[in-house]
Amino acid sequence: MQQMVELSEGRKEYLVFRSIPGIGDSTACRLIGEIGDIRRFQNAKQLNAYAGIDIMRYQSGNTQYRDRINKRGNKHLRKILYFMVCAMLMAKGKPNHFVDYYYKLKKQPQRKPHKVAIIACINKFLKVTFQLLTRGILYDYESALPAQKS
Repeated sequence: MQQMVELSEGRKEYLVFRSIPGIGDSTACRLIGEIGDIRRFQNAKQLNAYAGIDIMRYQSGNTQYRDRINKRGNKHLRKILYFMVCAMLMAKGKPNHFVDYYYKLKKQPQRKPHKVAIIACINKFLKVTFQLLTRGILYDYESALPAQKS
């Protein structure tokens, strides 16, 4: 593990992942290993599809079934992301937007189930990190707050 950290320390992806509260050395290295080169994705939707968390709708005539995640993507990446968001929820450290979003989903009039809220947080995480990685910007909770809509 220490070798992976030493190899990753100079990469911009590692620095971006480590700037997000709740992501440690191990998780950052694993994310880099599973996602690979971010430039092969043209947008965040392709990254979501690669992770297998894009929505699969099934309709037939007037019948519409519940939406589910596709699960056709990288199961190792999906597992890392799931446990990463769970660890962020358990950590009482610095705040981040993903934990705020989870509690927002759990507090709505129609509360979302735990796993649905986790997948929504993963979706948000992938969208945000795609933008951060393609632009080479580090995550900063305070600078993003005024831009957020209530």
